[in-house]
Amino acid sequence: MTANDAFELHSAMRRHGIPGVVTPVSPGDPDGVWLVVDAEGRDVTAHVRARVAMARGAQPERGFVIAH
Repeated sequence: MTANDAFELHSAMRRHGIPGVVTPVSPGDPDGVWLVVDAEGRDVTAHVRARVAMARGAQPERGFVIAH
């Protein structure tokens, strides 16, 4: 995942209360590949992405309906 993807994923994780740390694979290369790790340092990127997708799908859409 890119740095932009990581920022969006981290924002969604906070919004939905999903734990994990979003970090670059190579700390010296913030433009490189990023992943999500758990408290033990394991790569849980795929699991977190799935949880975020489920959380987004379960959230009601907000908006307005204007009848004419």
